[in-house]
This record gives sequence, structure tokens and C-alpha cells, in this order.
Amino acid sequence: MKLTGAEIVIKTLIEQGTTDVFGYPGGQVLNLYDALYKESENINHILTAHEQGASHAADGYSRATGKVGVVIATSGPGATNLVTGIATAMLDSIPMVAITGNVPNSLIGKDSFQEIDITGVTLPITKHNFFVSRVEDLADTVREAFRIAKSGRPGPVLIDIPKDVQIATYEYEPQPVVEKIPLDLARQEEIDEAIRLLNEAERPYIYIGGGAAGLGLGKEIEALAERLDGYIGCTFMGLSAVNNDCDRFLGMQGMHGHYASSMAQKEADLIFAIGVRFSDRATGNVKKFATGTKIVQLDPDFAEINKNVQVDVGIVGDVADSFARIAKGVAQKSHPEWKKTVEQLRVDENRYIAEAEQEANAPLTPKQIFDIINARKPAGTVIATDVGQHQMWTAQYVSFDRPRRFVSSGGLGTRGFGLGAAIGAQVATGDCTVLITGDGSFGMNLNELATAVSYNIPVIIVLMNNGVLGMVRQWQTLFFGKRYSNTVLGRQTDFVKLAEAFGARGYRAATPEEFEEAFVKAIADRCPVVIDTLIDSDAFVLPMLPPGGSIDDIIVRK
Repeated sequence: MKLTGAEIVIKTLIEQGTTDVFGYPGGQVLNLYDALYKESENINHILTAHEQGASHAADGYSRATGKVGVVIATSGPGATNLVTGIATAMLDSIPMVAITGNVPNSLIGKDSFQEIDITGVTLPITKHNFFVSRVEDLADTVREAFRIAKSGRPGPVLIDIPKDVQIATYEYEPQPVVEKIPLDLARQEEIDEAIRLLNEAERPYIYIGGGAAGLGLGKEIEALAERLDGYIGCTFMGLSAVNNDCDRFLGMQGMHGHYASSMAQKEADLIFAIGVRFSDRATGNVKKFATGTKIVQLDPDFAEINKNVQVDVGIVGDVADSFARIAKGVAQKSHPEWKKTVEQLRVDENRYIAEAEQEANAPLTPKQIFDIINARKPAGTVIATDVGQHQMWTAQYVSFDRPRRFVSSGGLGTRGFGLGAAIGAQVATGDCTVLITGDGSFGMNLNELATAVSYNIPVIIVLMNNGVLGMVRQWQTLFFGKRYSNTVLGRQTDFVKLAEAFGARGYRAATPEEFEEAFVKAIADRCPVVIDTLIDSDAFVLPMLPPGGSIDDIIVRK
């Protein structure tokens, strides 16, 4: 059938399994939006308050489901407003397709109104991007964008479409959903060497990242830990891959990781790393990281092997296949001394946490907030965050019971990410969705509260309000002589009234009892809710590795 280019784009999105898109219309995508209108029974569009919010929503949608998230924006500022969201997805390996309009081919390069070379702008922050100059290429370009976005190491792909290409007509023939590009399989000698090292290890530590979380290998990893008589730690991006009720799971390690997890990694004689990139926040001083420890690394991306940390065995290819072959060759082991060491680390960690709670000089502490969230949240709740202290407290304290329940910006650390991402995750799953944010981060993109209200998307926003930029202030306290340069916000915003002005419900909590009452109400309300929780401006995220430090320099007390 003969269709316009705009209609071909929307038909191809539907063909590839897209049921929801996020975006904001404008002059150079009017034809795309007209095509969306005609297909409204087959594809749902969420109009956000800003293109950045739309990009984060598409990202959150993908993180919560594994599907390719889709965002649409017009040319010029519409396209450039996507940049932060695209970069966020790129650094966390999230599959996303961004579709932008542009001025007609005849006006390209002439500084036309709202013309921008968005493919040039986004070249460093996309897995691939396309400028489609011919209507004949549109359908196959969209299909290829989906294939690239979800294959290998996933990531964002951008398609820029001039307006005349959207208007032109061409024959459209439906095609099947594209499959991922098959990954190479690891060589058997590499697998055998990994098996040998795992079987020889006396203190094995399985270290999982976002690459493992995306594959859904949680149960298999738990089973391997049992067979090895070892323990599991994770990166920030690896959270929710393994359920917190797994006795072998020590939680996140790294700069603000669990004491037991970070110290166990230091004491291990073998680290089995699955889908991790050994980022600076995880390793601290890389020259002092895992010295004398054997490392086996599985990753689909050759560039990640030996990039930050030198490993003994680097295995590139299909991670699920490599893991299954390695796990099959691992013998049943028993390491009572290793178990004794790790259990003592857990005792030490619990003591540090208890001491910190006793020293807290506030009626409501972050840990109390998360204890209540863990006790009251429904099974399968999605937890999204912005970036800052609240994000690290979430990583430390929230208990996850299913994969893909944690939605947060790791690599780029994007403040203002959370609300858009929470909206996308809730649209994707239909599950209870809680956004943990701070007054600094929330202020960046709180306009998306209008989106949540307009579509009655029941996101519960737990606002950890300390009146400061908490993480920056913590660094200023520890390393800058308490010179609080521009980290005390001093704002007079009444977040309860603000929520009500947007059409949401607002509650305020200054004690554990008030927070529990508000949180239970918010779950029952099934509408957008803001809970303004008042916490101490000097509450710290601990443990902490100092900048340039190693695990030997870990700070556990304020």
C-alpha cells in the first residue's frame, strides 16, 4: 500500500511492536503527529511537558521492560532538548530510538528556522544515527534502528527525517519484528580457563553489573554462588538483578556501596565479573583495586575488556551463553573460612549502620524512610530515582524482589532524570511506581508532574527534602573545609501546595509515623502523589570512598 513517509514511520513502529511513544509536537513533525492521530487505536502517545522529560520517559520505559523505548521531537530546540536523555541512555546501555524531524532537504545547510544538524550533535552519544534523505529508505531505516538499539551492547539510535521525506509517498510492505544481531560465542579454551580459576578459588566473589541485569540471569547467578560457596556483589547498575532475600547477596559495592560487599570484594581471591565496566565509582583508585586478585570478565563489548582494569581472562561474546557454559563446569565447593570472613563483615556493617542511626540528630532519618517503603510497598514495585544522596540511600537500603525494578541514571548521573523515567516505567508496567528524589533534583524537571496528572499516572514521589544539594554539600563538608558554596538552596517552595497546584495530592512528613501514614495513603490513592519528607541537611551517605582513594580508605563513620 502507498503511504506518506510519516505514515510509513508510524506503521513501522507498530510493526516492530511499539505500543507507547513519548514526545512533543512541533512544526517539522506535524506530519508524524497526524499519522499518530490516525493510528491512535494501535499506538499510544504520551505528551510530556518537555522533550527532555520525554526522552527520560522512553528510557525508563525501556529499563523497566527491556523493550526499545521511543521518543519523538521536532527539529532545532526540540531535537537538542533530547540530548541529555540520549546521553543518559548511552552511558547506561539502554535501547532507545529517538525520531526527530528536520527542515526539508532543499533547506538543509541554509540556517533555516529551527534547523540543526542533530546527527552531528548526537554522533558521540548514540550507538548509531541516521539522516534519511529519501522516503524509499524510511521503513528499513526504522527497522535497522531497532535492530542496532537492542543488539549486542544496547544503546540509543537517532533517526532524523526532513519534512519533505515525511510528506513524500512510497509503497509500504509490513515486515516481521527484527531480531537481534547474533553475538559471537566465546572460544572453548577461554571458557575452560575461567572454569579452572573458579574451581581453584578459595574466596570467590561474583560481581554483576547492568549487562547481567539486562539478561535476567539472577536465578542462575544465585545457583552458581551456592555451588561455589561464594558471594555476590553488584554495581549500581546491577541492582535488582538478584533478589535482596538471596542469602549470598551482599548488595552494591563501590564508592557508596555496602561495607560488607566492598570489603568482601577486596578480600576475594577471584572476582567473576559479569556485564560490568569497572567504572571509577566502583573501583576507586584503579591502581589499588583488586591487587593480587584473579579476575574473569564476561562482556558483549570487546572495548570493555582491560579498559579500566587488567583481567586474567576476558571473554567477549554472548554473555548468557558464556555464563551457562562456565556454570556447567563449576564443581560443588565448600569454603567455611570464606563464609566466616564474610559473615563477620556483615556484622560489622550492621554495627556501623546502627551507630549512625543512634547518632542521627533528626526525627526522621533516610533509613527510617526506606524501612517503611520496604515494609509497605507492593510486590514488584518499581523504584526510580533522581541523582544525589537520595539515590545512594536507595541503592543501599531498598529491597528488590524482581528484575528491572530499579530505574536510575548511573553513568551520566542525570539530575532531573527521575520523574520522566518513573512516568515511563509506570506506563510500561502498570505496577506501583515510586520515585525517590531530592529537592535539588526534583526542581530540575518537576514540570513533568503535569504529565503524570494529565494522564493520571499514579507515580508516588518521595521527596527527601533537606534544603541543600546534599551530595555536593557532603563533599564540601569532608574535603572543602565546610565552605558551602551555593549548596544551601534557601528556597521557599511549599511542595505540598505545588503538588496541589499541578492537580496532584500532597502530604508532608517530619516523623516516621507521619511518613508511614502518608505512604500508605499514597499507595491507596492510585494517582500522582508528592510526599515532602523533612530530613537533616547534614545527613551523610556512608560508607564512602574519598576521591582518589581505595577500599583501604573507606569512611564508615561521620
